[in-house]
Amino acid sequence: MSKHIPLILKLIALGGLLAFPMADSPFYTELVAKTVLFGIFAMSLDLLVGFTGLVSLGHAAYFGIAAYTVALMTPKYEAASFWTTFPSAIGISAAAALVVGIFVLRTKGIYFIMVTLAFAQMVFYLFHDTALGGGSDGIYLNLKPDTTLFGGKPFDLDNPFHLYYLIIATLVVVYLFLKLLLRSPFGKVLVGIKSNEHRMKSMGYRTFGYKLAAFSIAGGLAGAAGYLYAVLFGFVTPELMSWHQSGNVLLMVILGGMGNLVGALLGALAFVAMQEVFSTWTKHWQLVMGSVIVLSVLFLPGGLSAVPRRLKAALTGGGEK
Repeated sequence: MSKHIPLILKLIALGGLLAFPMADSPFYTELVAKTVLFGIFAMSLDLLVGFTGLVSLGHAAYFGIAAYTVALMTPKYEAASFWTTFPSAIGISAAAALVVGIFVLRTKGIYFIMVTLAFAQMVFYLFHDTALGGGSDGIYLNLKPDTTLFGGKPFDLDNPFHLYYLIIATLVVVYLFLKLLLRSPFGKVLVGIKSNEHRMKSMGYRTFGYKLAAFSIAGGLAGAAGYLYAVLFGFVTPELMSWHQSGNVLLMVILGGMGNLVGALLGALAFVAMQEVFSTWTKHWQLVMGSVIVLSVLFLPGGLSAVPRRLKAALTGGGEK
């Protein structure tokens, strides 16, 4: 669990993120913002995979739905309201997850994985093969949402620094929300479902409702990341909700360590960093990256978040429990 990473290290990391734009490097500032967005995305999936035991291979659908929501709600020649589009994107993604969850949560194991993939592909082709999503070319977001509230602008999304800090603020809010959720009785039930669903049912818990709530919450949080992705890069395409995007975020969770919110963030950081580094080395970078991921899974059980615990065990001469 993330308790193995001391609070002081988390605060130092947050301080580093807050100070990063001062380095005055627009490219790397955008890259860090992208990494943070994928970290939020990975945390939303970890709620399902790591804490509830639901391995979804269609989670990118909700990421993409939110991205398209802001694009479709934005008029061609004027900015849409941030205060309208942001909650709408999250709500629509959560609602879509709720509807899909009603069907997919009636299956288990490999069938659950395949049905989540099937629904995600249906959403992908809805936007890819129709005029709704602009086809394979997608939709450009010509104007970023307007943040005017009660006659004033608390922040300006056209300002790269303001947008960056909004993304960091969203990261903090999502992390704290999930921490509180998982410490609550609701979160304890989710962990119990992952451990032994039959036992939870015998204790009187209606596990379907708990799983459906978790599925909807995860979809909404993925939507928050998708919305900010669209605002950051200014365009959306069906590829945002493709099956390999769902696979990528699942790999982030595995790399960082399932059932660990900080691990999800570390996994996103490692994944994006490998993409950037290996793609500059060779055109076959995906082969190299795949090999590294396989080796990481084989020789680093528990993911990157388990490294402090393993180092402590090695230094103290104790075995890993």
